[in-house]
Amino acid sequence: MLGLALAGVLAIICGRADGFASPIKMSRRWSSSTLPLQAIESSSTAGGQTEDLPQALIFDCDGVLADTERDGHRPAFNSAFKIKNLDCEWSVELYGKLLSVGGGKERMTAHWDEVGWPDCAKTADERSLLVKELHLLKTALFNQAVVNGEIPLRTGVIRLIDEAIYRKVPLAVCSTSNDKAVTNLVKTLMGKERLERIQIFAGDIVEKKKPNPDIYDLAKDTMGLDPARVVVIEDSHIGLTAAKAAGMNCLVTKSSYTGDEDFSAADQVTEELGEDGEASSSVTLATLGAIVRKRASAASS
Repeated sequence: MLGLALAGVLAIICGRADGFASPIKMSRRWSSSTLPLQAIESSSTAGGQTEDLPQALIFDCDGVLADTERDGHRPAFNSAFKIKNLDCEWSVELYGKLLSVGGGKERMTAHWDEVGWPDCAKTADERSLLVKELHLLKTALFNQAVVNGEIPLRTGVIRLIDEAIYRKVPLAVCSTSNDKAVTNLVKTLMGKERLERIQIFAGDIVEKKKPNPDIYDLAKDTMGLDPARVVVIEDSHIGLTAAKAAGMNCLVTKSSYTGDEDFSAADQVTEELGEDGEASSSVTLATLGAIVRKRASAASS
């Protein structure tokens, strides 16, 4: 049954955002793998700086690289439910509440534990199988939406990543989303050249997902990082909680679902990274380096 459903993925057009306008600015829709690295050598943030830089820069994926939750994952879930003939549809408002649970499989399980499971999933084994099948189908639908250019990057992402590449600051993405979905998004929207410079930690690579720190602890151990010198960019309270529990610094860039969440523990909060690296409101490596230095100064005083 799943094979037949997957075969029909290309014929499915994911629904949009039920008339809700997103306040999040997006980058232009670049072509997939042909986008070259920006010529940041000529920018004022490139060479010749003396300020300390972060040891590494780690991005969350959903809501940070792209505002994917409302207009990407949610309609993909709904299309998967429809393909499987399930009487289930997640509205924009409901999905916002469900985001308090990290991970797609965990999100479906928590939802049906609360409202009741479909008739086709009476036993524990049937429920586990249904969730796995739906998540595979949802991931395929989401990936197709990315390839179709329906989910653009948020402003400033490419600029900041290119600056980090030029300054030789290691990069990673830590996400609760499926590994293939994250890799596909990075490759399609940023190009293979950038993907090769970014380590990806995603999906079921750890047992406990955000707000637990496991995914960030894995990145720290794998990359040999001092968490006090790392800056994480997150968009949600659960992501911020995970980064802080791992001992890392965290800058929050709000997304369409997270504007009203509690970010009091963040080192800095901003509406977006900013497209113009020279603007005072934009987030640059100098901005992130200042966060690291502030912590080091506080620790030595």
